[in-house]
Amino acid sequence: MPDWPVLPLYAFLVVVAFGRAGATYAVGRAARGVAGQRWQLDAAWLRRGEDVVRRFGAPAVTLCFLTVGVQTAVNLAAGTLRIPLRRYVPALFVGALLWAGVYLTVGIAVVETFWGSRRPWLLLVVLAAVGLTAVAVRHLLRRRVTG
Repeated sequence: MPDWPVLPLYAFLVVVAFGRAGATYAVGRAARGVAGQRWQLDAAWLRRGEDVVRRFGAPAVTLCFLTVGVQTAVNLAAGTLRIPLRRYVPALFVGALLWAGVYLTVGIAVVETFWGSRRPWLLLVVLAAVGLTAVAVRHLLRRRVTG
């Protein structure tokens, strides 16, 4: 495999993380404005995200990028709680830098490991297995919650 264009990939991942989390914040901010007039936002996962943001403030936004499964809740909660942009944007930017670094290094390591072994098909098998496992776990959790 040829050398990786690390800086362009890193910049791309930063933009992706910044855009996705920023959009989630904007949706939360808008939803709180509408919900305040019409209905209550009362999802348990959103309440947990709001609790984290209330307790730790903007640093929670930065640190949520190092976790799996709470990024959306924390960024949406930051929007619903209307954290000022002057505090949210720097926390978001640092978090996006961290997230991009982790995903870039881990991603390159995984691809290089499989590509370097001269068995690129093995990477596809592993990715398919991970995807099927995720779908199965999600299905089982939904059945457990509803049944």
